[in-house]
Amino acid sequence: MDRQQVLSWVAAYERLWRTPGTDGLGEIFTPDATYLQAPFREPVVGLPAIQRMWDEQRDSADEEFEMTSAVLAVEDDTAVVRVHVRYGPPSNQEWLDLWVIRYAEDGRCRAFEEWPFSPAKSVEG
Repeated sequence: MDRQQVLSWVAAYERLWRTPGTDGLGEIFTPDATYLQAPFREPVVGLPAIQRMWDEQRDSADEEFEMTSAVLAVEDDTAVVRVHVRYGPPSNQEWLDLWVIRYAEDGRCRAFEEWPFSPAKSVEG
């Protein structure tokens, strides 16, 4: 992986978050991918479980938000990305995340690890 490939993957992630349904997640996650939503949580395992989690986590594909990202590091099949997300009404939440993304040979994510931080919320539990 290189920085441009990582940025393309992050752009696809954002596009899919803004797209109704979850059928497109197979474009960016392998069938057996793991998704860790925060340190010390149990990972979500497998594409069907990730699809269910996305459906539960987002208000709708129409939710208002701005997202910016910067690739901090890329080495072999692993990237670290800083992501800043600001949600509009009604939640008006702000998050600064670190994403650790491990890629399969085909460029899809096989392991996703998120370290979310919010000035308004605790990430414990």
